[in-house]
Amino acid sequence: MGHYEDLWWEITESINSKGLKKEFDVQLAKMNHQDKHKYKDSRERWSYAHSKVTNLHGKITTNKKPK
Repeated sequence: MGHYEDLWWEITESINSKGLKKEFDVQLAKMNHQDKHKYKDSRERWSYAHSKVTNLHGKITTNKKPK
């Protein structure tokens, strides 16, 4: 497998294991209409969407923990 396939496999596994597929797809769709992502390739978009969704999920999970 090449580097691109490794990246997509890792992102897919990470997203699916955390149950964030829907949020990830929404983020990718949103990025299609934003100028700052206009010239990014698929790899950059997937990496950005993955980090955005997992960071947001981490913040939400952290805020839900009982004190």
